[in-house]
Amino acid sequence: MEKVRIGVIGVGGMGSAHCKQVQEIEETALACVCDVDPAVAEKKGQELNVPFFTDYHALIDSGLADAVIVATHHWLHPEIAIYAFSKGLHVLSEKPIAVTVSDADRMVKAARKSKKVFAVMYQRRTEPMIRKALEIIQQGQIGEIRRTMCVEPWYRTQAYYDSGTWRATWVGEGGGVLINQAPHGIDLFTLLGGLPSLVQARTRTRLHRIEVEDEACALLEYPNGAWGYYYVTTCEAIGPYHMEFAGDKGKLIIRGNELKLYTCTPSVPEFTFAASGMWASLEVKEEPIQLPEGLPSGHGAIIQNFARAILYGEPLLSPGVEGRNSVEFINAMILSGHTGKPVKLPVSRRRYDRLMEELKKSSKPKETVKVVRETDPKFKQA
Repeated sequence: MEKVRIGVIGVGGMGSAHCKQVQEIEETALACVCDVDPAVAEKKGQELNVPFFTDYHALIDSGLADAVIVATHHWLHPEIAIYAFSKGLHVLSEKPIAVTVSDADRMVKAARKSKKVFAVMYQRRTEPMIRKALEIIQQGQIGEIRRTMCVEPWYRTQAYYDSGTWRATWVGEGGGVLINQAPHGIDLFTLLGGLPSLVQARTRTRLHRIEVEDEACALLEYPNGAWGYYYVTTCEAIGPYHMEFAGDKGKLIIRGNELKLYTCTPSVPEFTFAASGMWASLEVKEEPIQLPEGLPSGHGAIIQNFARAILYGEPLLSPGVEGRNSVEFINAMILSGHTGKPVKLPVSRRRYDRLMEELKKSSKPKETVKVVRETDPKFKQA
């Protein structure tokens, strides 16, 4: 196999940009497209000169593709991926891989059973700053992490929420800011800081006319006793996002496009009991950081890596199994926010599924909708 033949399922939004990237990558070829809207499917198929489908089963069964990129609504990711795995296709899913962690479990199980490559579109992992941050933590430069923090504003207008019948509904999305805007940040937060073992969250609809949350915060506790804080919103217009990881030997700070590393000598626990002076303090210095150069980044880097994993066994930058971590975190946040009680991780699958079914039953049709299938221009080339 010289090129991986890829079918893109869901081409009315982000999937359209993925089609273009598939055509530009050396290891991939765009084989076919699919969309439930016949007009969208036909237009995109004719525009790209590839066969088009309106039923994902037909695309997967056609034999035209070796792999699929799933870029549909969140709820559909698991059923499409699982069917593709059952037919021997590799899968790259848009984020999040699922709405419920129980569905994420089923996707991981299907991937393992099929022995096919499973990846998730967490393209921010490819950014030089994130690659370097992960290297710093893995090399132990800040020591054992003792505190984490993430504050992430994602502003959205009411017009954004009114652009689709599915947006910001329990039936259509399975949540609000946590399931839609937050997954990329949560992926990085858990990639660098690990999954907490306990979440005490609060969620609410603060500003918008929607039935799901537009603001969420939580106190976190980790297996090693570390504490953390997490906050996300679509009500706050001024950024940038901010993450901190404080360890025994230093602190890593990510603020917007800036990465800063501070170290102390010796470690905090060692100095605390070795110092004889009442007002003694550690020597703290900012370390120079050299970001990696020449490495691919963005959506295209994830697609190329996915193809190279299929062709040559290259390690995945964003494995599908790790996509389950962000779903676990999101489910814990929503469950804790709705019950008002702390939630231990792993989340009880049965308990969360019951909550989601109750919330879906309470979901109401939108009264005012002006349907617009369009991706934020900032991310189309990312």
